[in-house]
Amino acid sequence: MAMDLKEIERLIREAFPDATVDIQDLAGDGNHYSATVISSQFEGKSKIQQHKMVYNSLKGKMGNELHALALKTKEKNGSTN
Repeated sequence: MAMDLKEIERLIREAFPDATVDIQDLAGDGNHYSATVISSQFEGKSKIQQHKMVYNSLKGKMGNELHALALKTKEKNGSTN
């Protein structure tokens, strides 16, 4: 079963309450998304650490209900990764 865009956003916002989150359904099929997450929690973290934090917020749904997620993370007032 595909994962709803709103559910992805809800899970990310639960983990990153201060975040700006923008999610796009890339193919219109509910399986291929792009997400940009901007949060102060990324401060001092590498790109890999930031992405792992977001994937962890999805509580094991990545690769199961959520087939593909192109991810871009950025520190609030920081650089894009």
